[in-house]
Amino acid sequence: MTRHGNDHQAEGPEQKGGAACDVVIAGGGPAGLAAALSFAREGWQVSVVEKAPCSVLEAPSFDGREIALTHHTVHWLKQHGVWDEIPAEAICPLDVARVESGSLGGPPLIFHAPDGGGAASSDAGPEGEPLGFLVANHLIRRALHRVVSRTEGITLLCQTGVTGYQTGRDAVQVRLSDGRAMQARLLVGADGRFSQIRELAGIGAIVHDFGMSILVCRMRHLTPHDNTALQWFDERQTIALLPVAPDGGMGDISSLVLTLPPDDIARLRVAAPDDFNAEITRRTDERLGLLRVMSDRITYPLKAVYAHRFQAPRVALIGDAAVGMHPITAHGFNFGIRGQETLVQELSAGPGDPGDAASLQRFERRHRKATFPLFTATNAIAVAYTRDDGPFPLARRAGLMLANRLAPFKKAVTRMLMDPV
Repeated sequence: MTRHGNDHQAEGPEQKGGAACDVVIAGGGPAGLAAALSFAREGWQVSVVEKAPCSVLEAPSFDGREIALTHHTVHWLKQHGVWDEIPAEAICPLDVARVESGSLGGPPLIFHAPDGGGAASSDAGPEGEPLGFLVANHLIRRALHRVVSRTEGITLLCQTGVTGYQTGRDAVQVRLSDGRAMQARLLVGADGRFSQIRELAGIGAIVHDFGMSILVCRMRHLTPHDNTALQWFDERQTIALLPVAPDGGMGDISSLVLTLPPDDIARLRVAAPDDFNAEITRRTDERLGLLRVMSDRITYPLKAVYAHRFQAPRVALIGDAAVGMHPITAHGFNFGIRGQETLVQELSAGPGDPGDAASLQRFERRHRKATFPLFTATNAIAVAYTRDDGPFPLARRAGLMLANRLAPFKKAVTRMLMDPV
């Protein structure tokens, strides 16, 4: 393990009146906890500042989100001991991704995992492996916290937040909401799409408000889901049905991700269970038979965010603070893992200062190159596939038919979905 940091620390806590560490991470969500593990592995002393109580991090509640993990993300989780903390029976392989476009019909666009059929198959991703793996977000968060809690070099500060900071040539002085001050050499913003760190750093962002809301919940059904994820762009609604690992009950379970105008989502959130089941069964054309809700119904506003910059002097942005994706590509969590990994790689390759400006600039270039094309393409697709006026419905059908005939395109998308190591 490489040791960094203390040799380059400019001023001690006695001079600044606060505790000292190498890196302060604002936000104890998945990206923040993952970054703490990556920094600690390189020998840096890390403090994670999180507004929620520690009990919430120790036992996070179900939040409705099923995360589609790429092979690269799973590899990172395994390397850092996180994968083993996720119950194996809660992991659902994703074998098929299916995209459809509304009542106009036309052939669906289907992506299969490579089946070992030679070089063409291996070009798309690892042979004999699923497209990815679906795991509930709260289980990933719990697993990350378990590993963080036993990792040397990480301090978790709960029920407090960052209220301000001041940078110097060799250090950043961070002010906390409980009155404490901390000295570090890098401040990392991992505090979500509406990041306070991003605002404090004076970094603007592209905020794309789709004017829609999302409802997520788990539904039970007797028709097997066959480990298939459905993304269905219908008229006046977008539906995703994501396969969930079996729980021993009768039938299969799918995670419903329903996108509608906010008023419709608000109505469905509080609808009686029987009424909700009937409406969702109707909205899904009974393709999985009768659907029965079996979890809380949780709603989110649909907004995508892309920061104008991912770094400032002695500040870096990761996770949704840097790139908050539209959920249709299921890449938001994976970009969060990729971003913190890139950040620590570039800083580790630098002169030993986690706030080194040149290293932060290299991180920004790499992460922008990895995220911006997919961010812009995703937003364009989301707009095209959720508008039902003018030529959009016919264009969607034509686009799916063309994409189905382009084998190189399907291989490229399959490889993107899998993101092999």
